Amino acid sequence: MPEENSSIGLSWAPKVPPLTNGNKNSSEKSRAPAKDSVWRPGNELVDGLFVPPSDPRKLNKLLKKSVKDTAGGSWFDMPAPTITPELKKDLEILKLRSAIDPKRHFKRGEKSKALPKYFQVGTIIEPASEFFSGRLKKKERKATLADELLSDHAFKAYRKRKVQEIEEKRQPGGVDKWKNKGRQTWKRAKQRREKAGH
Repeated sequence: MPEENSSIGLSWAPKVPPLTNGNKNSSEKSRAPAKDSVWRPGNELVDGLFVPPSDPRKLNKLLKKSVKDTAGGSWFDMPAPTITPELKKDLEILKLRSAIDPKRHFKRGEKSKALPKYFQVGTIIEPASEFFSGRLKKKERKATLADELLSDHAFKAYRKRKVQEIEEKRQPGGVDKWKNKGRQTWKRAKQRREKAGH
């Protein structure tokens, strides 16, 4: 029984342009477009199929691009989300969360100022057993964390008080009598006395 050459999988052969003799006129060559050419520089598709580049550096770049950007298997392949300006503001607020509320103390986070690459955003849904005063009302719910903080009256008052304290600390100190008070400076006291005496 003769053995048959059976191929496993698909077989494919590229379309090669027909060989031309040098007898054709140059005008015919210029009229015929180069659509039949198999290889076109800058084109990754050959006959509708992708041909990987022969350069190993380019191949490595393509492989790195094709790998999904995730946190890894131990984090259940959590993908890296696209950071919008709203998300960026929220992440920056979370980094400064210890300065938001004076009565809450948080564990010190990372020292790096860079924003996290892998994270997820969720919505807290209160159970029915939770007391009504502990929940956020519909009017209090905002789209972002920044909007929620800006609409909070208690936080506004705390922030205003803290800003005033910082401004008072940064005011230049010194003896009160040496401060420039316009007309009532010590330098002009002599002039005032002379005017009063004449």
